[in-house]
Amino acid sequence: MTPQPNPQAGAAVKAADRAHVFHSWSAQELIDPLAVAGAEGAYFWDYDGRRYLDFTSGLVFTNIGYQHPKVVAAIQEQAGRMTTFAPAFAVEARSEAARLIAERTPGDLDKIFFTNGGADAVEHAVRMARLHTGRPKVLSAYRSYHGGTQQAVNLTGDPRRWPSDNGTAGVVHFWAPFLYRSRFYAETEEQECARALQHLEDTIVFEGSGTIAAIILETIPGTAGIMIPPPGYLAGVRALCDQYGIVFVLDEVMAGFGRTGEWFAADLFDVVPDLMTFAKGVNSGYVPLGGVAISGAIAETFATRPYPGGLTYSGHPLACAAAVATLTVMAEEDIVGQAARTGESIIGPALTELAARHPSVGEVRGTGVFWALDLVRDKETREPLVPYNAAGEANAPMAAFGAAAKANGLWPFVNMNRTHVVPPCNVTEAEVKEGLAALDAALTVADEYTE
Repeated sequence: MTPQPNPQAGAAVKAADRAHVFHSWSAQELIDPLAVAGAEGAYFWDYDGRRYLDFTSGLVFTNIGYQHPKVVAAIQEQAGRMTTFAPAFAVEARSEAARLIAERTPGDLDKIFFTNGGADAVEHAVRMARLHTGRPKVLSAYRSYHGGTQQAVNLTGDPRRWPSDNGTAGVVHFWAPFLYRSRFYAETEEQECARALQHLEDTIVFEGSGTIAAIILETIPGTAGIMIPPPGYLAGVRALCDQYGIVFVLDEVMAGFGRTGEWFAADLFDVVPDLMTFAKGVNSGYVPLGGVAISGAIAETFATRPYPGGLTYSGHPLACAAAVATLTVMAEEDIVGQAARTGESIIGPALTELAARHPSVGEVRGTGVFWALDLVRDKETREPLVPYNAAGEANAPMAAFGAAAKANGLWPFVNMNRTHVVPPCNVTEAEVKEGLAALDAALTVADEYTE
């Protein structure tokens, strides 16, 4: 679609937003949100007719791009037949969505509890784990993000947690492996894995294994920097959970449904958790939907004992119809396979080449269409391009980089000293090359801040 400029309409949208919309994670008077006129495939555009290639996939949820006609048609059909219905009933769209999700989850994660998004999926997974074990504590990693609701944000291991953390949520944080910025003085992936697992076991022992209900990990941490766990780490966590009777929860909200080139990132590591949270890509974000995939053992806990939790819109028919259509489209068009091939043959090699040419790129990490560049001032010392949790003038290099990307028609995902490359799973080769050319140009701006 060719964007048609309409600045007057854009000004009206912007004025209404500034007058009435309260934006998340923002100082309200310091933001300048772009007024978006439309979106299709991997692109969106503003009211001035400027088009952007979306290398954020919304917030890493438009896994099949914007406005896929088959999913739009499914939502329209469902709206015409049954727009909504209470969650206590068996509804075709809900039942079919649960069946299709369970077909793709690893192991015996065959029961699906639907939520409205990823954060409340995490909330319910933790509640299930605590009720199943009768224990209060949950361990989660630094360099993680699990959502903005009260329990989920306390599980989060980045600065977004701090204003809401009063120390009473029963959460204990630990260091997960990340060789590039190792907390364990490791020199190899094998050392990093072994030392991270020992650190985790020490944490379990010193916290009291009998007090710990669950360990929750993003299978591959997303906003924290797409840090692929070393071989054996997730299997080692699984073994520790089995040893100490702890529920193993994998958060696949961002990594799931094709993003990593597999249906779930857990498939890359041949590991099966007890609970798995999902959202985002399950229906490409077209209608809010999330959920918890539940193992047989935990489902059995609530076979004759009521589960004390629910949501008015659990398994909303419109959202579930969108999920059914999305999963069907992904299978028919081999979108998961396309994501794997795109990452292996196009994105990975191209980013590696960019890293070799740009002094601001310290490391490239990723798989499928789930990549990050670690930006640095000095490749040798690995000093980040901006300090941890930088703001204002201290964040000027990343702000300049982001502005340069947008000026070149690329909408970037920038977080602290990282930029992510997370286009839709069905992004075309031409679109990837267009985005990488814009990224190349923007990195020259970041290079100006290197030493």
